[in-house]
Amino acid sequence: MEFFKIVDLQTSEVKLQECLSLENLDTYSNDLFPLQKVEKDRVQIGGIWGEFTLMHQSISGGVRFALKECPNALAWTVTTGFPPKEKKVVIHLVVNRKEREPEFIEEIREFMEDLSEGILKALMERESVLTN
Repeated sequence: MEFFKIVDLQTSEVKLQECLSLENLDTYSNDLFPLQKVEKDRVQIGGIWGEFTLMHQSISGGVRFALKECPNALAWTVTTGFPPKEKKVVIHLVVNRKEREPEFIEEIREFMEDLSEGILKALMERESVLTN
């Protein structure tokens, strides 16, 4: 299954990569929280689905995150400059199932809503700090 969320914000790949690091996870997500210190491109996190290793990678257009031990292989990207909205931020989340329970789908939608609000807030605050 795949899910998309458009964040009404113009930014750049570099700004996404700088702002959406594992070290500042708490600035853009209320649903995930670090349980240990970040080690390179990964950190142990807790969240609505349990405890996992959250992996982070810079990619063309932005960043990719994945829950390493997740039985659904849950992963998401946050990008700009590509379809479906080249001039906005696109969150694209996937799981390795064709169907899931309605409760799980609702949890994913709520997670993506939280993430989109957090990304918008974090990037706007960062821009405000840079321009002040």
